Formats: sequence, C-alpha cells, structure tokens
Amino acid sequence: MECNIRLFRPDDVDVLRQLTVEAFAGVSLEQNIEDALGLLNGHDWKWRKARHVDEDVKANAAGIFVAETLTGVVGYISTVVDRAAGKGRIPNLVVAAELRGQGLGRQLIEHALDYFREEGLEYATIETMAQNEIGNHLYRACGFAEVARQVHFARRL
Repeated sequence: MECNIRLFRPDDVDVLRQLTVEAFAGVSLEQNIEDALGLLNGHDWKWRKARHVDEDVKANAAGIFVAETLTGVVGYISTVVDRAAGKGRIPNLVVAAELRGQGLGRQLIEHALDYFREEGLEYATIETMAQNEIGNHLYRACGFAEVARQVHFARRL
C-alpha cells in the first residue's frame, strides 16, 4: 500500500473526526458510557468521541501525523509531549477499516515513536479498552508492555 505520512493541517479536522467515529465504534469509553446510561446532554457518543480530535489539535497540533493515499486521508495518530516527565503519549490512533491489517497502524506508531525520540523523550504510552482486540494485539506487537488496568465508572447526576 502506497501511503504518505504528513503533518496535520487544519483542513483535516472534519475527515479526522469522521474516521475517529468509524474507528472507535465498539471500542470507545464514550460508547460504553452511552450504552450504560443512555443519551447524555442531547449528544450521542459519536459527537463526544469526535471532539477528541479537537482536544488533540489543541494539545499538540504539531504532533498529529496524517496518513494519506491517492484517494485521501486514511488514518492518523495524535501525540502529546511531556518533556518534564520525558514521556510521549498517544491519545488516538485511527486507521480506516478497509486498510486495517496492512501495517498502516504500525507505520503510524513508528512515526510517532520517531517523533518522540527526536523530542528527546525516554518513553511512550498508549492506552486502549480491554474490548479493543486489534489495539491490544498491535500495541504489544509494537513493543509496548501492559503496565496497568483501569476500571471506569459512570452515573447520571
């Protein structure tokens, strides 16, 4: 697969939101909360998850890398740099469904790890839901070690 990884541009936001919602169906904390509590504040889980792109842009637009083919944007990875801690964090990794299993996720992770190295960081973190079998497999295959599990609780007010 011929794919170019480039820096994020502001005109990417809408397609990144769309790809994010598609990629996280069934493996999103936002969806789990909605499944447990129903629609919240007039917005569904897709609306809440799409907003994560805006948070990523605000946190580190210079650390969002977009995968593009001749047909358009097919994935991205977002990063956050904490120089004081020496840590790089990957909040979101998205690959279009039709391209999963072809190495693009791994390419994006390697690109982010290279970025973290260039920034002089010592370690990287990424997290996923237990039900995200693809992410759990990929992250281990990319050299990440599971270091903890977290349980999320929610309730209506």
